[in-house]
Amino acid sequence: MRNKLIAAFACTTALVSTGAASAADLGARYTKAPAYMESMFNWTGFYVGGHIGGAWTNEQFINNGTGAPFGDLSPGDSFRQRKSGIMGGAQIGYNWQANNYVFGMEGTISGLDNKGSITNNVFGTGLDDQFSWRANVLATVVGRAGFAVQNNLFYIKGGYAGVNNRLSVTDTVGVATGSGGQTHWANGWTVGAGWEYGITRNWIVGLEYNYAAFGGQTYQLGGTSGNYSFDAKPRDIQWAVVRASYKFDAPVIARY
Repeated sequence: MRNKLIAAFACTTALVSTGAASAADLGARYTKAPAYMESMFNWTGFYVGGHIGGAWTNEQFINNGTGAPFGDLSPGDSFRQRKSGIMGGAQIGYNWQANNYVFGMEGTISGLDNKGSITNNVFGTGLDDQFSWRANVLATVVGRAGFAVQNNLFYIKGGYAGVNNRLSVTDTVGVATGSGGQTHWANGWTVGAGWEYGITRNWIVGLEYNYAAFGGQTYQLGGTSGNYSFDAKPRDIQWAVVRASYKFDAPVIARY
């Protein structure tokens, strides 16, 4: 009897030891690692900012009078001049992002220092006939479309452009003399392209190039033989600027 009890105890001990070893072999329970989340800059939201750079204006004016010459230019004669200067201003807009595509609207107002003068010495010397012009205020309202790569945005833009343009003349020598000047707002269109980078959640910097063309206006300039007129316009304005904008917070976007 005693031998049977010893044999039973030994068997039970062996079974318990085998079960414990099997449990140890199973190891720790497998847990799936959390999904990797890549942060993505969110371009959606309103923004305001400023820009500064350079602008180039190609100005043209033609004597469209039907009477005697004025400014020593016969009807149909013209001058063209190209000048450059600094420009700077402000922008305000809104972006909306869908996946990597970004769409938006933007308005800008800029001051520029594009001006020039031409002296016509057909009937005299020195400051015989002095033509002067200037383009000093530029405004745009455009749509934008771009493609975002993390913190980078590459975009194109296009829409309305308008510029404040002035033409004046002083004719002191010759058959036709007189002086006068007039300012008009010229309407046109613009296209451009640029790159922006989100350096923080709210601050954006970028580079941009634009081209704009404008329609002509009739400028009435007085003379001793009557009221003569010129057709004048900035044939085109080109500008390149650096930009900085503050974007107001929008919901965070995450990509898995």
